[in-house]
Amino acid sequence: QVQVVQSGGGLVQAGGSLRLSCTASGLTFNRYTMGWFRQAPGKEREGILYISWGGGSTYYADSVKGRFTISRDNAKNTLYLQMNSLKPEDTAIYYCATDRIPWRNRLPMVHEEFNYWGQGTQVTVSS
Repeated sequence: QVQVVQSGGGLVQAGGSLRLSCTASGLTFNRYTMGWFRQAPGKEREGILYISWGGGSTYYADSVKGRFTISRDNAKNTLYLQMNSLKPEDTAIYYCATDRIPWRNRLPMVHEEFNYWGQGTQVTVSS
């Protein structure tokens, strides 16, 4: 049974930093691309960062480039999201997710290519 468990998040002032973690079990973690998503109130879910199964390829949405970093530790089955220079518009529920298939030879292009999702973590940035 696959489980994806997130930790971190919370309330921070604008300009501050937070780190989210996401640990997956029940699958061979180092075979799967992972992604971070977020959904703000009244908005659609946005895919913001992806990292390939080996860590060699990444995708960054324009909205987070230069401020957020995705990384993974395959030995710990854990995905990380380091968020710096946070802005009020970063306020959202953040989710991590696993790719649907192992060893994909490209980064996912649509959200439907991810299947196992974390429980979500609230990040609130005050101005």
